[in-house]
Amino acid sequence: MSKVILITGGSSGIGKAIGCYLSEKQYTVYGTSRNPSKLAETLPFTLLPMDVTIPETIDNAIATIISSEGKLDVLINNAGIGITGPVEETPTEEIRQAFETNFYGPINVMKAVLPHMRRQKGGLIVNITSIAGYMGLPYRGIYSATKAALEITTEAFRMETKQFGIQMANIAPGDFATNIAAGRYHAPVLEGSPYKEAYGNTLEMMNAHVDAGENPVQMAKVVHEIITSNSPKIHYKVGARMQKFSIVLKRILPDKMYENILLKHYKLK
Repeated sequence: MSKVILITGGSSGIGKAIGCYLSEKQYTVYGTSRNPSKLAETLPFTLLPMDVTIPETIDNAIATIISSEGKLDVLINNAGIGITGPVEETPTEEIRQAFETNFYGPINVMKAVLPHMRRQKGGLIVNITSIAGYMGLPYRGIYSATKAALEITTEAFRMETKQFGIQMANIAPGDFATNIAAGRYHAPVLEGSPYKEAYGNTLEMMNAHVDAGENPVQMAKVVHEIITSNSPKIHYKVGARMQKFSIVLKRILPDKMYENILLKHYKLK
């Protein structure tokens, strides 16, 4: 029987690329979107309404899949939002919303699917995090924190669920050519702000990196590799060579030396 796969945030970007790729591989794919009826494009997989911050919508989507397919083999936690800004000037409610979507949201979905996977005596959960979650990046500190929290929690969760035959893995993407910047919360570049020039320049650089990013089908191929693996790794990194190498540098360099590299990269010194 074909594996049944659920991808949160499947209507665009990385989630859409994964859904299309896995559909071509003859998996039974369901994606989610907060407003699937508003999507003009026809996708090769079913889109269900879900907001990962609203538990009832999660339960309804999963119940629909179980009712139609009788099982759920793979969850890909992809739904997320971007957020940029000086930490001092980022509204607290926006910080909370970022954690609600990027951290609590995936946990909500994992909690909802685990009883079904436990009954099946097996399943796979893949959490899409970020290379930004391996380091505190200037003017992306909140985003980095949400993804770092999910990375670490997955490490613990993976050990807790191993006894039930359930596997978990993280995939940390770098910059990919998607529309994430359009949906990202940007703290405004304020007139008179002490961060105005530095933040404005960094914001332009971040958007340029996304525009020149990798093809998201690379992420889809790694997801397929994990699905077909008997023993997935804990962490996967996907992206440009230097972005992946930055994680290695953080591990081996003294803290201040690494900080100086970031400051120079973002033209903050």
